[in-house]
Amino acid sequence: MVERKPATIVEIEQSGLTWRKSSASASGNSGCVEFARSSTSVFIRNSRNRGGARIVVLGSAWRLLVQTAPAL
Repeated sequence: MVERKPATIVEIEQSGLTWRKSSASASGNSGCVEFARSSTSVFIRNSRNRGGARIVVLGSAWRLLVQTAPAL
């Protein structure tokens, strides 16, 4: 099993969502996805357009993705 580093907090919204991005993401202007968790869902957004569209998935779907995606 590959050990994953914790994600970096990039923003905390007034709504309480805490946005994070992967510790594997490069610094600077490189694009990546960011995620925030609620009690039942995970929100996903583009780091280059934080105010833009968001994808919402069930927490169980997010866990499955993280568990099965290859580590970078």
